[in-house]
Amino acid sequence: MASRPLRIGILAIVAFAAGLVLARLLMPARVEPPQTERATLLPEPRPLPPLDLVDQDGRPLPAEFLAGHWTLVFFGFTQCPDICPTMLATLAQARRQLADLPESDRPRVLLVSVDPERDTPERLAAYVRFFDPSFLGATGTAAATAAAAAAFGVPYAKVQMPEGGYTMDNGSGLLVVGTDGALQAYLSGPHEANTIARDYRKIVAWKEAGR
Repeated sequence: MASRPLRIGILAIVAFAAGLVLARLLMPARVEPPQTERATLLPEPRPLPPLDLVDQDGRPLPAEFLAGHWTLVFFGFTQCPDICPTMLATLAQARRQLADLPESDRPRVLLVSVDPERDTPERLAAYVRFFDPSFLGATGTAAATAAAAAAFGVPYAKVQMPEGGYTMDNGSGLLVVGTDGALQAYLSGPHEANTIARDYRKIVAWKEAGR
């Protein structure tokens, strides 16, 4: 017959093993990230700071602006010759393809200007609403624009033109912000409405399943 210390040791091992099994049973199953076409999912959502910008109507964005909604964010400018208008037209198509989702899951579209010298709220309002009446724009000071771009990890630069004037050089990625106000994913080009819509559905379903 085993000695008392030995029996206690065996019972402790059994209790520890039972605890591990119980913990595994109670632990929620990890939802694997979906296979996407153009989206790169962040291993952990990246918290974003409040944006010190104003919207297309000249109103300061509230501190909680990015929370409570899914938002597709694109950095661009109104005098962009091709990439920006093409992107916004594509996003308008993608948003129409997502119209069957519950309202809480449909994405807002936000264009953040990298050209605050020229992109006034009034100019932004006319520009974004040309593509879709629901689209939003944001602009601000040079410092606030730089801070917003840094938070999202978006590069941009002012480029002087040989004939005078300037244009802007900026990243063309599409950023997905979740209802927690954190950056969830990055969609790289080439951008197509069907692909954006498919990847977006997968991202939203993945986040919903992991709650």
